[in-house]
Amino acid sequence: MPQAAPLHLIPVGLSESPVSGWLPADVRALTRELTTFIAENAKTARAFLKLIEPVLPLQEITIHTLDKRGNKPGEMREWLKPALQGQAIGLVSEAGCPAVADPGALVVAMAHEMKIPVRPHVGPSSILLSLMASGLDGQQFVFHGYAPVDGSARAKQLKQWESQSQTLKQTQILIETPYRNQAMYSTLLQALKPTTRLCLARDLTGSRELIQTATIEQWRERQPPALDKTPCIFLFLAGR
Repeated sequence: MPQAAPLHLIPVGLSESPVSGWLPADVRALTRELTTFIAENAKTARAFLKLIEPVLPLQEITIHTLDKRGNKPGEMREWLKPALQGQAIGLVSEAGCPAVADPGALVVAMAHEMKIPVRPHVGPSSILLSLMASGLDGQQFVFHGYAPVDGSARAKQLKQWESQSQTLKQTQILIETPYRNQAMYSTLLQALKPTTRLCLARDLTGSRELIQTATIEQWRERQPPALDKTPCIFLFLAGR
């Protein structure tokens, strides 16, 4: 029986910046050779593959698409079976690193169960890039994903996370759907204490990149930044 080939975890860009700026040459070269991918979104996976110029024509490359509602274990097992016969497979997210705040984690778990080697590769992660640039605590941090959509529930949740940040000295990280970024920003300014430090990380690696950290009191005195329709990470750390 042939040795199992790896499941390669390949990061995808966060913006429209040149691929050479965020994906190492050796990772691009490896990815060009792959003929099967598992992707969060087939359309964005094809756009990514066009950037790296794969060896095979796009129509000859197999792309299995993850279902946001969850895939059956048997289906993922079938997708991964070629790796047991020596055929390497790529896993890509819609943006950033696969399996981090991403449904691809289920595929990675299945690969481990099937004793398929897993190979993570270097590339952009909006969570880590924003944390690196924020100046907030990088020793203790938590990523929450999305806050509640309802305004009052959102404010209540943010206050709970701020209390957690105060107690644990822990940076809180969250995201929002781009068209609700402005509403999230407004709620953060209303709900959090004046001494809490808030970082906005917009369009990371892109032409509209903005990374700024200030206290809530300072943000309240500033002109609101333009956040609509642009991916943004929100990070905050309660004052001592």
